Amino acid sequence: MFDFGFSELMVIGLVALVVLGPERLPRVARQAGQWMGKLQRYVADVKSDINRQMELEELRNLQKEVTDAAREVKSSFESSVNEAQSEFDSIARSVESGSSDSTSGGSSSTSAPPRTDWDRIYAVRRTRDRIRDRRVEREKTLGQKRPKRRP
Repeated sequence: MFDFGFSELMVIGLVALVVLGPERLPRVARQAGQWMGKLQRYVADVKSDINRQMELEELRNLQKEVTDAAREVKSSFESSVNEAQSEFDSIARSVESGSSDSTSGGSSSTSAPPRTDWDRIYAVRRTRDRIRDRRVEREKTLGQKRPKRRP
């Protein structure tokens, strides 16, 4: 803190000894040492408070950056979900319009209308099997177990 050499301290000590005398010098030296200790502790406390404030400000900045990044991820995820939902809705509409065309008597572009009763029966069975297979696959992906069928 102060830059005193040994010779300067000796001069100060001799002057203090002459001015204060040998009886009061130890008491004054002890009091000066206590003040210096208090001053050093005060300076150390101020330094630690400043360091804590700087760290707190850094943490606040980091928290703000993380929050902003989380908001960006959330918004991009929501936009992706909305795009996927709109795609699914358009697919559902096209499937519904295709099924309403086939039920209303119009010809579907994917399959020809059944010609005989047996063709209708087999078409219904194939549709039922496809639905069951899709359900089984969906349950497998979701981790659900199906009860075993009775023979």
